[in-house]
Amino acid sequence: MRAVIQRVKSASVEVGGELVSEIGTGLLIFLGIAHDDTDTELEYIASKVANLRIFEDVDGKMNCSLLDIGGAALVVSQFTLYGDCRKGRRPSFINAARPEVANALYEQFISTLNLLNIPTQGGTFQAMMDVQLINDGPVTILLDSDKQF
Repeated sequence: MRAVIQRVKSASVEVGGELVSEIGTGLLIFLGIAHDDTDTELEYIASKVANLRIFEDVDGKMNCSLLDIGGAALVVSQFTLYGDCRKGRRPSFINAARPEVANALYEQFISTLNLLNIPTQGGTFQAMMDVQLINDGPVTILLDSDKQF
């Protein structure tokens, strides 16, 4: 499982010109799910997201987590995080999970963050989405359950 996490002042998702979800201060999470991901990878990434200390404390140091600040999360499914561009010019997505598997883990990821007391919304799975954000910092973090980066 891979996640691109952006600290945001606000973020939203529209599908077909209709607002699907929006958050204020928190994290926009682009989530990629691999074909062999399980609950183990999901729990690892969810825990990292909830406890990652990338928000500023009163001294201006990145010392607070999403839980500490009471922020929200917006999770957008993005299979392209498993695009392999090492050969040729067209990415291969062979390592991405099949849609039925990915959707189940995506929904479970959102539920897990909600159970951790993080107000969490999602995009629309397999839809063309317009994602808007005001990046705070900017702060962008990459997470990988296989710890490749």
